[in-house]
Amino acid sequence: MTVLGAADLPGTAKVYWRLAVAGFRRQWHYKLAMFAGLFTNCVFGFVRASVMVAAIGATGGFAGYDAGSIGAYVWISQGLLGALQFMAAELELAERIRTGDIVVDFLRPVDIQLSNLAADLGRAACTLIPRGVPSLLVGSLTFGLVLPGTLESYLLGTVSVLFAAAISFLALFALTMAGFWVVETRGIRTLYQTCGPFLAGLFVPVHLFPGWLGALAAATPFPSMLQAPVDVLSGRVTGWEAVHVVGTQAVWLLVMMTLGRVLLAAGRRKLEVQGG
Repeated sequence: MTVLGAADLPGTAKVYWRLAVAGFRRQWHYKLAMFAGLFTNCVFGFVRASVMVAAIGATGGFAGYDAGSIGAYVWISQGLLGALQFMAAELELAERIRTGDIVVDFLRPVDIQLSNLAADLGRAACTLIPRGVPSLLVGSLTFGLVLPGTLESYLLGTVSVLFAAAISFLALFALTMAGFWVVETRGIRTLYQTCGPFLAGLFVPVHLFPGWLGALAAATPFPSMLQAPVDVLSGRVTGWEAVHVVGTQAVWLLVMMTLGRVLLAAGRRKLEVQGG
């Protein structure tokens, strides 16, 4: 049995595979920052888990959560934070749009959206090694998490995490495209960074939202960035219900990719009108 490498892929796929590998290697140079992120993950994980477990003890459980499952929700979500982009400041692409260097990217023989996505998936995969897995291990040793015992949940969970990372990048990519029309995007990014994590289920599970807020969250891609992979990996959803959750992520993946491509094409036309 051989491991698929760049040499085994067709030409175009080989380029994106190498971009993903480059994204992984680039992120690996920031090992100290990632280990610092692990420390932060653990600190906030202890705080969040302690509050949630205390609430479970006081109420006897809520929204189907008990002490073990709420612990799994907390520590899996903490472990995934480094891989996701909804709390990122901005993409490097934003500066290229501001300076006009994006023109060079349009002339390159690779797709701007897909090449940046490939590099970011490599970055996301790298963060799971020093941040994601150790965070989950710390939670298991300290809070006794309840995790699924079937291989199916972990296989679907892996796909769900991949989709979550892709959706989070594509959403930020679409947001970055606003730079073609506005001079300063900090206000938009601040709103995104404030609302995104909340609607994704970072502070409390989406399942605890009142009906109207849950419906609002479901109308956005944010739950597919965090709550969905947490539900699948923790075993809260299994079988066809888990397949449905991953399918919903696939739909949002296509929606955000299409939105980004439409905005990129419109931005390119605007750039040509302004600067030739």
